[in-house]
Amino acid sequence: MPSRITAKTAVIGLLGSPIRHSRSPVMLNSVYEAMGLDFVYVAFDVGADRAQEAAAAVRTLGLRGANVTMPLKRAILPHLDRLSPAAELAGAVNVIVNDAGALTGHLTDGAGFMASLAEARVHHAGRHMVVLGAGGAGMAVAIQAALDGVGAITVFNRRDAFFDVAQALVTKLQGRVDCPVTLQDLDDRQALGRAIGAADILVNATPIGMDGSEGQMALPDASLLGPQLVVCDLIYVPKETHLLKEAARRGCRTVSGIGMQLYQAVPAFKLWTGHDMDLNVARAALFGGAK
Repeated sequence: MPSRITAKTAVIGLLGSPIRHSRSPVMLNSVYEAMGLDFVYVAFDVGADRAQEAAAAVRTLGLRGANVTMPLKRAILPHLDRLSPAAELAGAVNVIVNDAGALTGHLTDGAGFMASLAEARVHHAGRHMVVLGAGGAGMAVAIQAALDGVGAITVFNRRDAFFDVAQALVTKLQGRVDCPVTLQDLDDRQALGRAIGAADILVNATPIGMDGSEGQMALPDASLLGPQLVVCDLIYVPKETHLLKEAARRGCRTVSGIGMQLYQAVPAFKLWTGHDMDLNVARAALFGGAK
């Protein structure tokens, strides 16, 4: 952040709950300071029941924009003025840009995840991917993976509030992408076992494994993890979740969510500031402090 905050300093928010684990403020404020940009990035703990107030606050207080994380990625949609094509398709946002009171929602999670796979040298073209969790991040990953040439995608979610929303999205995708995308019940152990047994890439897009559930994972049994899998977790604190530890123990390649956290910020930074983010500074701030 700037060495001295003034009345002219532009504010970017981070909206979601829980929020104290996030390393985004450390990363982005380090980049603003290194690049001499008069911006500051501040976290605000906001639940889904305050989505309307949060959007109003961005307008009223004149924030330049915000990142949006769980549980607001869908809840805040009705309170925005416009959506990017990716956000409209996914029905979720992770970035808001404020242009003189007009709020536009964008979605960069999927592109960030695919960039993290490329950095880890994971080949995805034509492969079968299983995604655990049909929330905003999970569906963003599924959509971008389908657009980028993954061969087939199976999304698993319990039959909760996200399930019907995800089913509508999967139906919307038919005819728009060449990759078949299907939705299954996460509690259907047989379907889950068959899908993971045939998969090349497994992605955890649920919050299970982060703060408060560090010793847990979305899978019912680690024996489902075969050595053929590349196992990815969108969680980045802790850097090695219980799922990734179990996967490594069984000979799987693993990919932490910290790469996605870096790369999803690149387009957001450009939208807010008009500048390209200094990746070297961002990487040092993010990776250097990861647990």
